[in-house]
Amino acid sequence: MATEIVINAAREETRVAVLENRMLTEIYIDRRKDQGIVGNVYKGRVVKVLPGMQAAFVEIGQEKAAFLYVDDIATHMDDYSRFMEEAGEKEDEAPEPPEGTEAADAADAAPTEPPITASPDAVGDGGEEAPVVEGNTEREAPGTETRPPSRPKPRRAGNRPIEGLLQEGQEIMVQVTKEPMGTKGPRVTMYVSLPGRYLVFMPNVNHVGVSRRIERDDERGRLKDLIYRFRKPGTGYIVRTVSEGMTEDEVQADMAFLELVWKNILKKKETSAAPALLHNDLDLIFRTIRDLFTHKVDRLIVDAKPEYERIKEFVNTFMPDLSSRVELYDREEPLFDNLEIELEISKALGRKVWLKSGGYIVIDHTEALTVIDVNTGRFVGKRHLEDTILKTNLEAVKEIAYQLRLRNIGGLIVIDFIDMERERNREKVFNLLQEALSKDRAKSRILRISELGLVEMSRERTREDLLRILCEPCSYCEGRSYTKSAATVCYELFREIRKIGSSPKSKKIIIGVHPDVANLLYDEERQSIEELEREFHKKVIIKADSKLHIEQFDIVTL
Repeated sequence: MATEIVINAAREETRVAVLENRMLTEIYIDRRKDQGIVGNVYKGRVVKVLPGMQAAFVEIGQEKAAFLYVDDIATHMDDYSRFMEEAGEKEDEAPEPPEGTEAADAADAAPTEPPITASPDAVGDGGEEAPVVEGNTEREAPGTETRPPSRPKPRRAGNRPIEGLLQEGQEIMVQVTKEPMGTKGPRVTMYVSLPGRYLVFMPNVNHVGVSRRIERDDERGRLKDLIYRFRKPGTGYIVRTVSEGMTEDEVQADMAFLELVWKNILKKKETSAAPALLHNDLDLIFRTIRDLFTHKVDRLIVDAKPEYERIKEFVNTFMPDLSSRVELYDREEPLFDNLEIELEISKALGRKVWLKSGGYIVIDHTEALTVIDVNTGRFVGKRHLEDTILKTNLEAVKEIAYQLRLRNIGGLIVIDFIDMERERNREKVFNLLQEALSKDRAKSRILRISELGLVEMSRERTREDLLRILCEPCSYCEGRSYTKSAATVCYELFREIRKIGSSPKSKKIIIGVHPDVANLLYDEERQSIEELEREFHKKVIIKADSKLHIEQFDIVTL
């Protein structure tokens, strides 16, 4: 399977697309004004302890206070390894603060300061999990070649309540594990882990683990011996899947880098007043290189020369054997247009998805869950109704698995398949769904098809889905549907200007936009307009037109 990583780097946002056999499978977006914070380490202050929720809210300098569950509270760091959760246990045992509860209200009421600019969320959270430690028995949870490492998930020791562990006003060091989503603040843990290219460093764990994805016993033993030889006493490491074939020099270089990062965090902690950012993760481009760019990737394409040079320097230093796979795209046609990625992103925002047979699926988002409905549509089959239904459902399974991954839909999901009378047909659909989701890097849990043809499932959710990133509730229909945000329309407009800006025949570009978009262009995006004027030596004139839909704009060149 041919795999490509495509990077579109502009001043206002960076977009990373993963293509498998020229099909868009994942999209990551980092907007400079709204960068993510997963992986960041903060010195925070406890602002509220909720015994009824066995959770606390911690002020870390973001818009909303962070949510800290009791199982994520480190008490005795020397016993850190005893708290690691059994591999394969429920991903979301620790509760999120429910809407309308004291916990949710506390998040809104907690004192806040201006947000600290930090790095975006991790590219595809999950990856090599911390090894499970029970006595002297060592096992490792599974990982994948392209996923970044997940942080160790603690297990409570005893039944000590949260009010006996934390007090309001107490200063603690925490690491963000989940981005703020909707009305909820970020999720944090006191168990810090630092991912490198080859290793995951756990500063207070006296343990060494190897990703289960490295299957050869001799290689596992070699890698483990290397770690034991070079690590400092009392520290722990997880060897990531990409480390297969790793040399002594690479081990020592990764260890030295991660230990230096940890020392800097501790130094900042001693000199900073809470709330304070102690460490921010790499930006989206370098996280992509660190976590996704492996020998399984055939090429990495980037359309900005400065970013290309940064990537080449990084790759030449840390993975020189992959340097030849990095390419600079310098054609006039925009990169995402050339590879038809823009078209696929637009399709991914649609409610209805057509199947090749003529059937279709409908994807609806609610506050609590996502509902997917399967319909035969124009497909009428040939002979038997049951065969028509089975074929539609089987085709829908593959498309559903693809759309869940592309749109990054997480949380609770209900799939309404077309009713099937025969049990063996229901079993075929269920087995195919399991197989299709097994290729997804996000964990999922599926219940069998009910007699009503419904499948209930959950999919790991660590960041906002594509719809929430690119769209906002539609003011025209009071939130019952969506439109693209003014910022998204601005950035589409910038791309259109770049397409036509190089024409030597025109001296002015006149833009007609919705007043909300015009206000954004006059205010926050004024610098971008000025840069485009300097780049193409043309005057850009903006005209607000209230008759235009917010997603529409007119461009005239003179």
